[in-house]
Amino acid sequence: MTINFKTLGIWLLRILAALIMLQTLYFKFSADPQSVKLFTELGMEPWGRIGTGVMELIASILILIPRTTAVGAVLGLGLMSGAIFFHLTKLGIIFDGDAILFIYAVIVFVCCALLAFIYRKDLFKLVGAKF
Repeated sequence: MTINFKTLGIWLLRILAALIMLQTLYFKFSADPQSVKLFTELGMEPWGRIGTGVMELIASILILIPRTTAVGAVLGLGLMSGAIFFHLTKLGIIFDGDAILFIYAVIVFVCCALLAFIYRKDLFKLVGAKF
């Protein structure tokens, strides 16, 4: 039995990004006090919390389906770009006593960036670009 390390690595990136985004959904959809506080500070409560949760759910599902990984990765990149931006400009890296939300956003951003790079040919096909 041979192990295909490239395939294994891609699946690890997919699972890590999706798991982190899916794990935070409980807090967004259950109106956890920390989640409500975060989106209140951004002036986006409740629509931003729920909308972000829905988009993270969609991105996670797309990332886990091999045919749609590229689209999910780009969506995840956009979502995490927003999260990182707000942490750096409004919320602070340490929010509510710890930096875990910022760290999670950076991890998901890196995973999605790598997946988007790996699946760049699929993205070019979507926009009709020739390479």
